[in-house]
Amino acid sequence: MNATHPHPHKTDLTVTHVLAELLERLEHSAVPVGAEQYRSVVLHLVNELGDVEPGTALGALLDTHPAAAELYENVNYQYAGLCRSALDASLAAEQQAKQAIDKAMNRQNPQPKEDPYHGKS
Repeated sequence: MNATHPHPHKTDLTVTHVLAELLERLEHSAVPVGAEQYRSVVLHLVNELGDVEPGTALGALLDTHPAAAELYENVNYQYAGLCRSALDASLAAEQQAKQAIDKAMNRQNPQPKEDPYHGKS
């Protein structure tokens, strides 16, 4: 029989913090960053975020590292959606998208204008 053992979550965020800090530096670097270096940091951070115990310590780390927070949100989107984005900003983006879709749909299928005198003598 194959017994599965639950994967224990890390409570020490030292490595996660270092990687989050490094990602912030890469994001704001005035010097071009190599794609492989960026990818390596992101992949290592994704692995760390997957092993970290969710809670207030992780929340505080993500609050102070926007690039890591965006990465965390993208990795966990299927479970929690835009869980770390401000609700007002998310709602405004959704409303703008809906308006753009409606506008595009109306351009493709213009409705004939009604004759205000139709059926009147």
